[in-house]
Amino acid sequence: MSDKQKNRIPVEIYGQNYMIVGTESPEHIRKVAELVDEKMKEIKNKNAALDTSKLAVLTAVNAVNEYLLIKEKLEVLERELRNNGNER
Repeated sequence: MSDKQKNRIPVEIYGQNYMIVGTESPEHIRKVAELVDEKMKEIKNKNAALDTSKLAVLTAVNAVNEYLLIKEKLEVLERELRNNGNER
């Protein structure tokens, strides 16, 4: 179990209030909530017929997709860095 203090930060996402609990800084937690809110609004603007549940799932799918793409890029860069270090 972590010794880090947990922050309880109230945020609003897509018109709903949530209490987010985490060890990250309040600024980080607010930024995450802001990005989720923006992504939900962006997806809703493209498909106004989506209900909130489907909108939330599509937002999660988009976020995980972006995460995996970034993770793959990081793995490639780390591999290249290791390979370049071995060439010396």
